[in-house]
Amino acid sequence: MSKRANGEGSIYHYKPRNCYCGELYIGVDTNGKKKIKKFYGKTKKEVKEKMETYKLLNPINKAAINEYTVATWFNYWLWNIKKRDIKPKTFERYECIYRNYIKGSEIANIPLYKFKLNNLQAYYNRLSDNGKSPSIIKTINEKLKSSMIDAEKNGYIEKNYCKLVNLPKEKRKEKKIEVFSVDQQNDFLEIIKGHEFEILFLLALGTGLRRGELLALRWSDIDFENKTINVDSNIQQAYIFEDEETKRLEKIEQEPKTINSFRTVPIPSKVLDKLQEHKQKQEQYKLAFQERYIDNDFVICDKYGKALDVKRPTRMFYSIQKKMGIPEDEKIKFHGLRKTYATRLFEKEVPPKTVQMLLGHSEISITLDIYTQVMENKKVEAIEKIDDIF
Repeated sequence: MSKRANGEGSIYHYKPRNCYCGELYIGVDTNGKKKIKKFYGKTKKEVKEKMETYKLLNPINKAAINEYTVATWFNYWLWNIKKRDIKPKTFERYECIYRNYIKGSEIANIPLYKFKLNNLQAYYNRLSDNGKSPSIIKTINEKLKSSMIDAEKNGYIEKNYCKLVNLPKEKRKEKKIEVFSVDQQNDFLEIIKGHEFEILFLLALGTGLRRGELLALRWSDIDFENKTINVDSNIQQAYIFEDEETKRLEKIEQEPKTINSFRTVPIPSKVLDKLQEHKQKQEQYKLAFQERYIDNDFVICDKYGKALDVKRPTRMFYSIQKKMGIPEDEKIKFHGLRKTYATRLFEKEVPPKTVQMLLGHSEISITLDIYTQVMENKKVEAIEKIDDIF
């Protein structure tokens, strides 16, 4: 019998029936005796498919309830249920929560059926007392709650106590406005003239596209006649997990997470002119490097046609801000160019709903958060105008 990973079962040739047999451990009975379910088929592949189907439809046999703990359930749920539905970057975040805050924690070894509200509340209180921020605890609870929703659906727990626990409240603090002022924006545009990736920054500032959307942008997405960009993909860097011990860092091109992110964005005329210049320059690279040029149709790429490293735009952006004389603690993230785009629109009195559509926000509240920050500055201007009356 070949040795396989825990939870995967084993498959071997069954001589009495001249077929293959798969054995899957599905828990323990009320007397603590191991329960094994057998599957038969003419080939190993057929048996494996039957076992996989069973595991999908029966995440945990009810007889196994007494054996599973909070940690082993979360781990099983993460790898066998959740992993099927989420993208690599999202899975990476869930795995990080499991590794740092579930596995080996004070709630890890509590049997699933004994896991109560007081256990969870005590754990979160302890995390808070030890300096963990309310946002971290909220994130842990969101992920744990998600796993417990499936546990509750299957009758493995009586209640999902993650819905009832008291979470520490975040202290209200003044948000840093991560946008360029009009003067800073003008300085920025002056400094990037002639930069190798000037078009990257112009598109970020002139269309509000996310970093990953910019890196995934292809010439086929650009309609020069109608002056628009079709946004339907993004590039992210994430760990791909083969199993709990093996992972590799990869650049991944994928569809947007929400339906709102699929959108068509107008291109300002001056940016469009720069795009045409950039296209001509790229054609020159193709001729110069010939077979060395990798033509993936990317708009933003190096001179050999290769897509940029995901972190490179941020590094270049910080370097440009240094040239602008912006202090380290006042530098804005690359995402700040997107917020600057939204801010300029609000200053031109473009309705928030229109800005939401242009940015591809899933919720209007995200757009209004930027709008509120912009309006704070407008309130000061309004007071100054009233001051003129006197």
